[in-house]
Amino acid sequence: MKALVWSGPEKMEVQEAAVPAFGEDELLLKVDAVGICGSEIEGYLGHNSLRVPPLVMGHEFSATVEAVGAKTNGFSKGNKVVVNPLLSCGACNSCRKGLVQLCAKRAIIGIHRPGAFAEYVHVPASAVHLLPEGISPFRAALTEPLACSLRAARRAMEGHPFANVVVFGAGTIGLLSFLTAQILGASKIIVVDTNEARLRTPEKLGAHAVLTPHTPDYLHQIKEAMGPSGIDVIIDAAGFQATRSAAVELVNLGGTIMNIGLGIDHTQIPINVCIRNEISILGSFSYDKQDFYDALELLKSGKINESDWSEIRSLRDGDRAFQDLIHGRVPHAKIFLIP
Repeated sequence: MKALVWSGPEKMEVQEAAVPAFGEDELLLKVDAVGICGSEIEGYLGHNSLRVPPLVMGHEFSATVEAVGAKTNGFSKGNKVVVNPLLSCGACNSCRKGLVQLCAKRAIIGIHRPGAFAEYVHVPASAVHLLPEGISPFRAALTEPLACSLRAARRAMEGHPFANVVVFGAGTIGLLSFLTAQILGASKIIVVDTNEARLRTPEKLGAHAVLTPHTPDYLHQIKEAMGPSGIDVIIDAAGFQATRSAAVELVNLGGTIMNIGLGIDHTQIPINVCIRNEISILGSFSYDKQDFYDALELLKSGKINESDWSEIRSLRDGDRAFQDLIHGRVPHAKIFLIP
């Protein structure tokens, strides 16, 4: 089979590989569509210690069942499926609390075991969800990133009904956070991104305003656009010093800042301001099983449509896709690869 193998910083090529063997409790899947995640761009650049070359990445994917293990039930060759790539032990303290994303023995397909940047991938049957007829493989492949954004948005908006929201970042996670905030009843949403081309999508889909930080005095413009009610919730899907500082400056007293972007690690925050203003600073990592289920249900319902803000490329063009992403040459929020 063909597999897109990452061999080191900015080195990725299609190679011949054996079709993977699979265990009794696993399925062999033929990949239909796989999205490129922002965390994989960091891995491609060599900035992510979790990803060790040589590695076949790819954790946002839909597929067709090719073969089933002897101890699997409910699946047959030809089934259309989507995979939850987050694998947990089910027995540690976090798992007992339902926080599977914080499992002490957490493993992720495409990081700790070969992923879906390939023609075939083997996965535990317990991670696989059947898809209904008619849903496109590209929409189904959004289940994982949507689960991340859904968890972040609803935790941020809890306690803030009809919130005014600012989203930093119009990549996949930022855009999906914007869309889920809409579904959850936000009153006004402003989206901020340095890539003006990407801002066209939230503008078209009903954002109250879109802005680039290159606009003079853009923070004042955000405040003016929101009016006297101010900003209840910030969702930072970028994660840089500039966005984290802006969040503290913008958010209402008693508001919530949700951090989901992992742009940088160390950040200076005026913590005394956050204390005196009772600003809640939260982090959201990945998702739990309910988030994944709910995300898939949203996609099945058609409430989120990726066709206007995604593009499709061949797996053999994977390295070029990553290069285009890191150099800002991609106007769309999502690139899907197909084998």
